Amino acid sequence: MESYLFIINNAPYGDERPYNALRLAMNLAKREDTQVKVFLSADGVVCARKGQKTPEGYYNIERMIRLLAARGKVAT
Repeated sequence: MESYLFIINNAPYGDERPYNALRLAMNLAKREDTQVKVFLSADGVVCARKGQKTPEGYYNIERMIRLLAARGKVAT
């Protein structure tokens, strides 16, 4: 079994690091025999904030976090 840990410590909007990390985590989580965990730290905790107003041109980070959290793969 392969295991991956993503540590996100950037705010959800302003750069693409959280989006890219979550996109990769979501795709890896679809694989069999793969364990994916996401840990939100510092400004990254804001990624899980409910009711985000997504800036124009950005993906909704809250929705991505919610999909991973539904699978039990997000910790703050």
